[in-house]
Amino acid sequence: VGMISSQVINVLGLNIPVDTPIFIGASNITHMQNSHPADYAKYGASIPDILSSPDYVGINPTDNSIEYVKEYKIDNEFVKVAVRVSGGGNLYARSIYILNNNRTQNFIARGTLKKI
Repeated sequence: VGMISSQVINVLGLNIPVDTPIFIGASNITHMQNSHPADYAKYGASIPDILSSPDYVGINPTDNSIEYVKEYKIDNEFVKVAVRVSGGGNLYARSIYILNNNRTQNFIARGTLKKI
């Protein structure tokens, strides 16, 4: 569904080869549909676009997932796709949801989310 770009690797200081694939499996889609059904219905088809051209990226300190965030100006929403490393070492798009605008602005101001 996507690849890790050199820009994301450089901005986040990742030790991942350029163009490492990001997968999405049936269990990932089911998780997204169950956990955030309205967000998935609205933005699920945009996952490849969010991964290929995010506005911000970050690392979640809780689970070390790579956070891809896209700002949709029409609806004034920030949408996050979290990418996690599986037990087998592959990267999977694991979740998608709309972020709280105030918290997102705070993450940007603190540098937790970095402009790409």
